[in-house]
Amino acid sequence: MKVVFFGTPPFAANVLTYLIDHSIEVTAIVTKPDKPQGRSGKPVFSAVKEVALKKYPSIPLYQPEEASDPAFVKQLRSYNADLFIVVAYGEIMKENLLRMPRLRCINVHSSLLPKYRGAAPMQFALLNGDTESGVTIMEMALKMDAGDIISQKIVPIPADMNLEQLESTLCQAGCEALLEVIDAFEKGTIVQTPQDHSQATYVKKIDPSMAEMNWTEAATVLHNRIRAFSPKPGAWCIVEINGQPKRLKILRSRVSKNHQGFPGETVQYDKKNWVLACGSDALELLEVQLEGKKRMAIEDFLRGYPNPPQIRK
Repeated sequence: MKVVFFGTPPFAANVLTYLIDHSIEVTAIVTKPDKPQGRSGKPVFSAVKEVALKKYPSIPLYQPEEASDPAFVKQLRSYNADLFIVVAYGEIMKENLLRMPRLRCINVHSSLLPKYRGAAPMQFALLNGDTESGVTIMEMALKMDAGDIISQKIVPIPADMNLEQLESTLCQAGCEALLEVIDAFEKGTIVQTPQDHSQATYVKKIDPSMAEMNWTEAATVLHNRIRAFSPKPGAWCIVEINGQPKRLKILRSRVSKNHQGFPGETVQYDKKNWVLACGSDALELLEVQLEGKKRMAIEDFLRGYPNPPQIRK
């Protein structure tokens, strides 16, 4: 079973590694072009490129500006692939690519489709306080995330699970589902189910402003916001330290129903606890990262600040 793999971020890099470690024949790897970053404009490799160069230098690596470029399409044809596996590649595939492999062009999507079609399903599952999520293996179609479902795996979302943990859990589920799907293709036992498009919901790309804390919101809403953006980019607020404004990332929290106060008001502050009032209930901070500092448990943070920082509302 000859596979061409398309992917870009760490999630995709982990799937690529899993497939090759389980003896899947990946004949070519495709990822997005290097991106200039920072003031220097120094190019930064995608996670998939880093893994490919470090672990699999003998597998051809491609970085087309557009995957549908005719010259690149011609190169792809030479591989006579049975499957294209696409994992967070970052580009909608056109028909000339979807029809190229002998069997299918399949995609791993981090939600239980048709729910949460789009770019950020994991973040929105956490933002919305969902108690379960999952992965879908689907045949790719011209319309985004609208192809027939080949396999789905459901995973629970505990109340304190954050984005990093959910991504790891879904990645493992997706890897296992992919191996089962590849085995079914080899045996000729694949079954596909059309999505119920009337039930489709869509999520947008994450905007950095979505990570800002608004203390007038309910503590549960803010707790979910922290989970959805932890550890990156990190839910944040502005605090005053020695009269200077500093960005404070909140990486872990717990809802407290035992405190009330004005939104953003410190209602408990001692050697082990920092609790802030919200629009309803309160939020106990468990792990934070002050601008210019490393992330730390709240007890370690509090040792350096005997008086509560002022929250800018």
